[in-house]
Amino acid sequence: MKLLVVGAGEMGRWVADTVDADVAFCDADSSVAADAAAARQARRVPPATDESFDVVCLAVPMSAISAAVETYAPCATEAIFDVSGVMADPLASMADYAPDLERASFHPLFAPPRVPGNVAVVTANDGPRLRAIRQAMDDAGNTVFETTPDEHDEAMETVQASAHTAVLAYALAAKSVRDEFSTPVSAQLESVAATVTEGDPGVYSEIQSTFDGAESVAEAAERIAAADDETFVDLYDQAKANMDANSRERHQ
Repeated sequence: MKLLVVGAGEMGRWVADTVDADVAFCDADSSVAADAAAARQARRVPPATDESFDVVCLAVPMSAISAAVETYAPCATEAIFDVSGVMADPLASMADYAPDLERASFHPLFAPPRVPGNVAVVTANDGPRLRAIRQAMDDAGNTVFETTPDEHDEAMETVQASAHTAVLAYALAAKSVRDEFSTPVSAQLESVAATVTEGDPGVYSEIQSTFDGAESVAEAAERIAAADDETFVDLYDQAKANMDANSRERHQ
């Protein structure tokens, strides 16, 4: 399989390391593509390549995915997929610019240093190339599960935009205290905040720009901050009921 990976950052490199293929990288920053290729049995091609590949993988930021589909769909002869993290937009663009190809959108729900993990996928037009790619992800220990564009993008409002907002707000508000004062809750929040803040801020900014969710967390925090004792108990009970309902729904 000849595979072109467009975008030689962490996620593009993860795809190259996971899929058994003859890999070529291209990136807007040629030095990044060269570095990714040098660390693997891969090669670099210029961003304006017109070379043909069996499969094209688009590992670009969410804000650039639709333009990348238009630009690189002509390079694919059999399949095209993305790992941008949003699904509705790239799938719509693939339908426009690659209607006869195998098409899918994958979202690895982790940063590559924390592999393996869950990988969401919407398969718009299946075929042997995409089946081989899914199998390679499974073989690497990941759990690949099917979803829909709407279900995925709505879920990202909670598990990414809202979650990151809450964690970063805690990190911004937290003061330094001695380790002895840590509680089970604060220790977990510290750990999660450390995980979030060790990443690429540009990635998190893209998530906040793409998905709603931050505003609802801010509004909830304001309600808690302004609550009297009786209102606080009501909000606490609502939070518990919401968590219980979400847990029941997940396990049905």
